[in-house]
Amino acid sequence: MADETRKGIKNQTAGAAKEVAGTVRDATADLTGDMSEQVKGKAQKVEGKVQQTVGRAQEKVGRKEDEERLKRR
Repeated sequence: MADETRKGIKNQTAGAAKEVAGTVRDATADLTGDMSEQVKGKAQKVEGKVQQTVGRAQEKVGRKEDEERLKRR
């Protein structure tokens, strides 16, 4: 497995966790009426989604590298 594939999977996992944390933060802030925390929660959710997207791209590149390496054998 290529390093890029591992990095991609790691980023996808971390991004998903960040997105969940942002969702919880946003919902909690909504209940308490804390507008500042709600904005931070929404931003954290977006950051998590972006990290997951980067992770998917990294994984795809890693898999292509693996395929190319196997073809050369």
